[in-house]
Amino acid sequence: MPLEQVLVLLVAAAGAGWVDAVVGGGGLLQLPAIMITGMPPVEAMATNKLSSVFGTTSAAVAYARSTKLDRQVAIPGAGMAVLSAGLGAWAAAAISAEVLRPAVMVVLLAVAAFVTLRPSFGAVPQPHLRTNARVAVAVVAAGVGIAFYDGIMGPGTGTFLIIAFTTILGLDFVSASASAKIINIGTNVGALVVFGLQGHVQWALGLGMAVCNVAGAQVGARMALKRGAAFVRIVLLCVVAAMVVRLGWQQFG
Repeated sequence: MPLEQVLVLLVAAAGAGWVDAVVGGGGLLQLPAIMITGMPPVEAMATNKLSSVFGTTSAAVAYARSTKLDRQVAIPGAGMAVLSAGLGAWAAAAISAEVLRPAVMVVLLAVAAFVTLRPSFGAVPQPHLRTNARVAVAVVAAGVGIAFYDGIMGPGTGTFLIIAFTTILGLDFVSASASAKIINIGTNVGALVVFGLQGHVQWALGLGMAVCNVAGAQVGARMALKRGAAFVRIVLLCVVAAMVVRLGWQQFG
């Protein structure tokens, strides 16, 4: 691979780490950057997972040092996510993304409208929403549904996790982002194991990108913790808009 392409991928990995640490969706930068090199889609997804698992873990450590994680949801959800994301990765070659993109776009548009029309959403925690039933729903939604999506498609997983935790459990954006990182570690590990066993991972490139992903993740996590929920909300809306544009271009462009 030419040096110029490697440098572009390293920069993209750093940017993706920052976005992922703040609100998820770093795959919007990193995955297309890898695919531009001409790498087959499944190999690009696999290499993206290798880089992302390091960045996500780094961000999770930074959050855990400064804010409280929702362990009741994050730990069992992460365990389930390893299996579900692995199943998604196994099915990635068999299920066409053409089927998934329209549904994901509709969900993203609904999310954008909801967050825009409710400025106070995610700004402060709403503990009155938390019940045992809602905790169970959040664990299944994150550890099964969203994790499977991450294995089969990927970009925006962290964003979907944050939205799930804020709407179902009433967490504020910063706490939701912190807990989402734990689930996201599980989804990345599950998918990476399957992709690795299938021989799709470009290990040298992925590990090089991982270094830059970690650097970006550390900066992003610190900014989110320092600037709070309002900052995360703005980045969330930007990422959702970018995801809708990208998916729309892939589907109809």
